[in-house]
Amino acid sequence: MSYDLVVIGTGPGGYVCAIRAAQLGLRTAVVEKRATHGGTCLNVGCIPSKALLHASEAFEDAGKHFADLGVIVGSPKLDLAKMMAFKDEGVAGNTKGVEFLLKKNKVDAFHGTARIAGAGRVEVISEDGGNRIIETRNIVIATGSDVAKLPGVTIDERIVVSSTGALALGQVPKKLVVIGAGVIGLELGSVWRRLGAEVTVVEYLDRVLPGMDGEVGKQFQRILEKQGIVFRLSSKVTGVDVGKKGAAVSVEPAAGGESETIQADVVLVAIGRTPYTEGLGLETVGVQTDSKGRIQTDSHYATNVTGIYAIGDVIAGPMLAHKAEDEGVAVAEILAGQSGHLNYGVIPNVVYTFPEVASVGRTEEELKKDGVAYNAGKFPFTANGRAKVNHTTDGFVKILADAKTDRVLGVHIVGADAGNLIAELAVAMEFGASAEDVARTCHAHPTLTEAVKEAALAVSKRAIHV
Repeated sequence: MSYDLVVIGTGPGGYVCAIRAAQLGLRTAVVEKRATHGGTCLNVGCIPSKALLHASEAFEDAGKHFADLGVIVGSPKLDLAKMMAFKDEGVAGNTKGVEFLLKKNKVDAFHGTARIAGAGRVEVISEDGGNRIIETRNIVIATGSDVAKLPGVTIDERIVVSSTGALALGQVPKKLVVIGAGVIGLELGSVWRRLGAEVTVVEYLDRVLPGMDGEVGKQFQRILEKQGIVFRLSSKVTGVDVGKKGAAVSVEPAAGGESETIQADVVLVAIGRTPYTEGLGLETVGVQTDSKGRIQTDSHYATNVTGIYAIGDVIAGPMLAHKAEDEGVAVAEILAGQSGHLNYGVIPNVVYTFPEVASVGRTEEELKKDGVAYNAGKFPFTANGRAKVNHTTDGFVKILADAKTDRVLGVHIVGADAGNLIAELAVAMEFGASAEDVARTCHAHPTLTEAVKEAALAVSKRAIHV
């Protein structure tokens, strides 16, 4: 059987690419090494982590905040096994949903490990050792990423865990050390802190959320510290000594200095992710990669080998599921003769803690570095009526606009529901809106979105409620 397109990997980028290609009339197949579709995101990443974030937030609300609302429930008890079952139920629902969508769109699915055997040929090796060759005009590599390893530290998914192990702990650790103050470390650290763990985050750099707006990072760190998370910034982990009941984590200043030991029941390694291309046979067919192991592509996602394309975490750009999805749509449309495109300047990024952190576009640091003149408008949630009545006043909305044209260049939000609030600004930026355009758009009252409007008003120093 011959196909127009074979997609390797059915994470968000892969399955979306396959479905869009099928919609456009391309005979399409996918190859997935897992028993279930959805990749890291649906199986051991985005989806299960959000389930535990939601459940742990409800647990903390019941114990600490319900009484403030006049809801008296007593001290809540944690049934961790039930919470994990809740997570697993959500994962199963999503992965089965992807399976249904592939079948609905007549995409053929093959399970096994894929290897590119040559031009237009994909070998699929099943778990029982059997193999088959699939003929295809085009191949899209969408194999995602893997956990970045810390040299000298072995992940056993029992005491020293990756994000995968941290989503499936059998009991709440008394002491949790998180290595890395990025999105994954802070989200999963928040989960276990809410459920009762003492959480210490060790970060090599001098700030949390590297790459995001500096002011956002500083305020967000203060919020998390008030919640009980301890930060050791400008520090590096030089070793993890695992014993029967836990681990001794050796930490020293990043610039060098005296080492100290932090005891932990569980250590979470969350220092990032790396492209996953193992076993694909890239060297054999001559697909070029860069110094970071990412597959090199042109603006149409084509590699240097005719008929082979790549999207998602295996190529340059932010390792985000929605970035991969839109790349999947774009490359499918390109293969069908259309003009697929993704605006990389308008890709939102969200941290799903409480409060959430969300950003889109450029940071103040980036604008200053490039010498771009801008105006900033900021509005705190302490002055928003809905946030006040809900007792969710931590954080702010900040809008950065070009000083000459008033075009919105970047938006940064710390606050409840920031992940949803950022969508309005992403749409505005996609259409080249000015801060005044946002400010003159009528926003419903009382909503958190009014803080967005006020921040836009603040760009021209005419906010009403502050």
